[in-house]
Amino acid sequence: MKNSFKFGFLGLALTIAFASCGNEATTTTEEKAGEVATEIENVADSVADSLNNVADSVKAEADSIAEKVENVQ
Repeated sequence: MKNSFKFGFLGLALTIAFASCGNEATTTTEEKAGEVATEIENVADSVADSLNNVADSVKAEADSIAEKVENVQ
């Protein structure tokens, strides 16, 4: 789970770095802000999806363990 956060924030940092290094001289600050906001939202959604997948996996494993315990008794 720590790795999910690390990769998420790494992706966020790289996205911001690439967005700020664009060679388009005619773009305005508002356009760049919109692009960065969109990229941040995409990264946040990706991290949220990853966390949901981890939570689903943990829940499934816990249910499996609970079922095994019930079967033992």
